[in-house]
Amino acid sequence: MSDQRKKLPAWAVRLKAERKARFWSQKDMARQLVEAAPPDLRLPQRTSIMREMRDWEAGRWKPSDIYRRLYAIAFGMDELDLFADPCKPSGKSPEEVLASIMPDGDPLVPLALKAGRRVGKSIVDDLTARVHSLRLADDVLGGEDLIGPAFRELDAAVRVYRESIHTEDTGRKLLTVIGECAQIAGWVASDAGEHGQAEQTYALGISAAREAGDAVLESNLIGSLAYQMSNIGDTGNAVALAEAAVKTAGRHSPGRARALAWDRLAWAHARDNDAQSAMRALGEASTALGGDRVQDTPGYLYWVDAGELQVMEARVYTELRRPLRAVPLLSDVLARYDATHTRELALYLSWLAVALTDANEPEEAAHTARRMLELSGDVASDRTHTRSLVVLSRLETYADVPQVRELLTDYPLGA
Repeated sequence: MSDQRKKLPAWAVRLKAERKARFWSQKDMARQLVEAAPPDLRLPQRTSIMREMRDWEAGRWKPSDIYRRLYAIAFGMDELDLFADPCKPSGKSPEEVLASIMPDGDPLVPLALKAGRRVGKSIVDDLTARVHSLRLADDVLGGEDLIGPAFRELDAAVRVYRESIHTEDTGRKLLTVIGECAQIAGWVASDAGEHGQAEQTYALGISAAREAGDAVLESNLIGSLAYQMSNIGDTGNAVALAEAAVKTAGRHSPGRARALAWDRLAWAHARDNDAQSAMRALGEASTALGGDRVQDTPGYLYWVDAGELQVMEARVYTELRRPLRAVPLLSDVLARYDATHTRELALYLSWLAVALTDANEPEEAAHTARRMLELSGDVASDRTHTRSLVVLSRLETYADVPQVRELLTDYPLGA
């Protein structure tokens, strides 16, 4: 236990110590954060805040900007003092960061059964089809709606592998199915705001992909974990993991696989405010996709195309506060985007709204934000909720503009 505590970042230790010094339970702390919020700031339910708090105090990731401010207010401390050390690891290589998140032991060791069901190609094909159905469902459903079915399918796939009799070749194929299922289940959990569960699931998938000898799938899983860490503010570990994803993909993986790995590295660098490295990674992603041969690409990368790279490029420009580059790119993509993919459409609109705000176009930003909020109201996604808070917070600067004032009245932050 003492070794584990030494690894905690100082800010995580500080959060727990300051809470306990005031004799506050985590429930008390959640209440204090809610009470510290301004009346117009809309926060999730206290139970959701408490789930996040457990991960913050465990040092898994840093609270977002909003919660860092609320913590400082609740404790009566300076925010810079409270969160003094960065979330970045100190001199850790990508391999060290990846090793630190891998599960203890091997959760995929087959059970030593005297008798078990023999499985072959038909079972593998059935499991593969079910995973693909989950992937298609994720295009139109939010993580909170899909998390139950996704983990039931993952559990079923792991049980088949561990409890059945199969050839070595069938075993490798089952491990690949587990890896693919873990990727979509991890993605769904992350979208539902269950970041700890998502991290554990990605780690399981990485183990399965490695055991199967599938470097492309392993790269995709590592990149997915890096993407989550970027989004929750753990930028140092995100960059290291995204670099590991690029390295794992190597030079000979399909173009789409390499493009996706570089894209996620670009996003990690952007979140880390490293513009030069982000631009370089975007260039590498474009080059990789340009050399793609569709026939060699795994089916789960069907969505990686020029349009998706364009969206990431625009998001990077938005994150780096370069709205004049971001707005045309996002406008072009959204003009031809599939409206049935409601969550992704709402997320892309949120980036456009922020870019328009940065471009000093509050009227157009309010119009875009309204469309985003109307769409996301029907989506059970923590990501769209978080983006809604970001958009509304950014628009508050222009609260004297009639269109913005009307939007903030209809969608108050504290509601």
